[in-house]
Amino acid sequence: FPACPAADLYTIIMAAAAAAAADGAEEPGMEAEAQELPLGCGGGGGSMAAGRSPEGEERQEPPQASVSNGGDEDSGRELVELKVIWNKNKYDVKFCLDSTGAELKQKIHSLTGLPPAMQKVMFKGLLPEEKTLREIKVTNGAKIMVVGSTINDVLAVNTPKEAAQQEVKAEENKKEPLCRQKQHRKVLDKGKPDDVMPSVKGVQERLPTVPLSGMYNKSGGKVRLTFKLEQDQLWIGTKERTEKLPMGSIKNVVSEPIEGHEDYHMMAFQLGPTEASYYWVYWVPTQYVDAIKDTVLGKWQYF
Repeated sequence: FPACPAADLYTIIMAAAAAAAADGAEEPGMEAEAQELPLGCGGGGGSMAAGRSPEGEERQEPPQASVSNGGDEDSGRELVELKVIWNKNKYDVKFCLDSTGAELKQKIHSLTGLPPAMQKVMFKGLLPEEKTLREIKVTNGAKIMVVGSTINDVLAVNTPKEAAQQEVKAEENKKEPLCRQKQHRKVLDKGKPDDVMPSVKGVQERLPTVPLSGMYNKSGGKVRLTFKLEQDQLWIGTKERTEKLPMGSIKNVVSEPIEGHEDYHMMAFQLGPTEASYYWVYWVPTQYVDAIKDTVLGKWQYF
């Protein structure tokens, strides 16, 4: 080196040291930048595990989700696979084995819309609400039968039925009274029989121990009714013959007050499936009408 003053030599040495220090500071900065670049692109396994990049965190989420599915929100609770069957519909359900029957009903409600109070859940009998599925030994693939109707289903069934009943009642109200119909008028126009039993209006009495007599049948002939309770039979007697009918063979009993003589009824015993099988009896004393119906239809009353 050429000779130079000491001050200049000191200046040269300090400048060289500063330049070296600047080069040393730049090297670490470049290394840090090089490490961060692969992390953002998905490289550098160690940096991704540390979770330093937002993109790295997103790529870690799928493995975390798969672990969560093994239990109930990472609680590790055991699930069981069920097949819920309701109203011809089948639902495949994964449900916690330590949940109760009441909780299962809530799950069924969410699937079917059937309120828990209207559910009848069956698994080897009626499912107890207070016990867990584990306690009643529910296993994978178990079939859970559900019986019940939603509120909408109930309304859909009952509304037309009620409307139909109202229509039937309206039609009945429109019908002409039986005693005015031609087929009955020809008998009633004969008037009240002279030997008919006396009536007591507004009073109900038990059947007498003697036959009910002095009445007319559809042909206008005299008829009597004998109730053989010990044999469970009704005997319908005319001048020609006596029919012995088991009480159980009589399908129904209908009656109606006779217009102008409301203390007497006209009554029919249904012996077959249709109204054509009615056996009509006219001028039945009103106090015995209810007792006759109860006796024939199996509802005996003792006054």
